[in-house]
Amino acid sequence: MRYFLPDGEGAVSMTSSSMNGRVIAVTGGARGIGREIARQLALAGARVAIGDVDGAAARRTADELGRTGGTVEGLELDVTDTASFTAFLTAVEDHWGPIDVLVNNAGVMWVGKFDEEPDSATDRQLAVNLHGVIRGVRLAAPAMRERGRGRGQIVTVASLASKVAPPGESTYAATKHGVLGYLTGVREELRGSGVRISVIMPGVVDTELAAGTATGAARLLTPADVAKTVVAVIHRPRFEVTIPRYVGPLARLVTVFPQFARDFAIRRMVPDQVRSTNKSARAAYESRAVTDEDDTGPA
Repeated sequence: MRYFLPDGEGAVSMTSSSMNGRVIAVTGGARGIGREIARQLALAGARVAIGDVDGAAARRTADELGRTGGTVEGLELDVTDTASFTAFLTAVEDHWGPIDVLVNNAGVMWVGKFDEEPDSATDRQLAVNLHGVIRGVRLAAPAMRERGRGRGQIVTVASLASKVAPPGESTYAATKHGVLGYLTGVREELRGSGVRISVIMPGVVDTELAAGTATGAARLLTPADVAKTVVAVIHRPRFEVTIPRYVGPLARLVTVFPQFARDFAIRRMVPDQVRSTNKSARAAYESRAVTDEDDTGPA
């Protein structure tokens, strides 16, 4: 079996046995990107625990994936609550032993004008997207470091919004910028410990979270695109990975331009979600996942 980093970069030869025995926990795993990550990891031979605030959905997903031959367990998890996150990690370790990889995947997004964003949507995005990642790292990384096995890894599914800030996604982009900044600092603190930090930054993915939004200059991705990258990065750790691959170098290049040229380039590449988004297509998702108390993970 061969796994590829985006756009063919870094082809990784990997038999399923190279994942056998690994214990991997995935947040926001009941549906969408998280579900596909769990599916591909289980098929590669890992033992996968998926956590989701919708515990019933997590268990249903685990049962469905288990019927395909994978080893998957579904558990309730609220990434905004320390006690819940601690209980989730403890349950996984009690069942299978130490966690080798934590995949921070849970996330939510509200789209619209910055001055029309409800307080509940702002609070929810900060709580899930940023504080949830911080909480997961803070709870999982010390145990990985103390074991000293050199196999501990935390993979966070962030977004290209970690690098750019599309109009209409200001708070969402702020949370993803925060995630990248936080993990950059933590990575330095963990240097030499054997615990690896990886950040996956995809563009727009064909999920419920992105319903009604525009893709800009980049192609629309699938959950399988992101999941394949996660599996490849677990096998061969890297810190930053963008999907598509070319966006990372391009974003870095743009920063050296004068401001007027930078603005022109960004406007050509990055969609204006205020103008482009179909809000009616997002209404049901945002009501359920962002403005109400329901963390579904990246759908």
